[in-house]
Amino acid sequence: IKREVVWSGATLRPSAVLVDRRGPFVRSRVDGDWLTLTQGLSTFDSLMTHCADPKGTPEALVLRESIRGWRFYDHFRTDAAAPARLPQIGTHTPVLGHDGRDLAAALETIRMIGDATALATAIDDAFPGSRVSVRVSDDVWFNVEVQQHGLLRPLGAGELSDGTLRYLLWVAALLTPRPPALLVLNEPETSLHPDLLPALGRLIQQAATRSQVIVVSHAAGLIDALQSLPECHAITLSKAFGDTQVEGSLEPARWEWPAR
Repeated sequence: IKREVVWSGATLRPSAVLVDRRGPFVRSRVDGDWLTLTQGLSTFDSLMTHCADPKGTPEALVLRESIRGWRFYDHFRTDAAAPARLPQIGTHTPVLGHDGRDLAAALETIRMIGDATALATAIDDAFPGSRVSVRVSDDVWFNVEVQQHGLLRPLGAGELSDGTLRYLLWVAALLTPRPPALLVLNEPETSLHPDLLPALGRLIQQAATRSQVIVVSHAAGLIDALQSLPECHAITLSKAFGDTQVEGSLEPARWEWPAR
């Protein structure tokens, strides 16, 4: 890391800089003067983790805690050995883990302290006549079960198709009782049947009433479902001779980076 800057306002200018890091040197503005915080910050360390404190750099501390509240879901495993398919110890889980290993506990937490009605609606929306339950064994191990219409017994997490399991993971992530300020979903359509994309779109719409949601997708079905919502702001990217461009824009996106 060669340069980090925290500034006030929309544009970086010298008078708006609050915290400035150049190589190993970090300084902050205090009462109009510059205070040197450290002169030996390693190149692989960030000022956010080593120089954020309520006295010297309150702005960096607030920014760090804000960023820590953001939530990213990039890839859920659904293979035979995926953590979400295995029995899990049941604990209070208001936030689904990044790998989905606590799926059963997250679903049960939504049912207990979250929106149980929304949970049942999301399952029925995707799989009409179905319901999800959590089976507890030995008073500690939780396992997801899905009772589908027409089947004589419920299916355990290890028996579910990749698409069904992934949809349950998105339900647990999007209906979290502790919504983040920013929620980023990268290609949530992976492994999902096209018929499930409208239901996923409605689930994302519901999550967007409580968080700012950014969705990166290549699936036309999901994109169409989201773009039909008045709250959706779509940005379409395209490639032209290796250059990424924003469709409909005559000028390339401007990036303002501080000099190193």
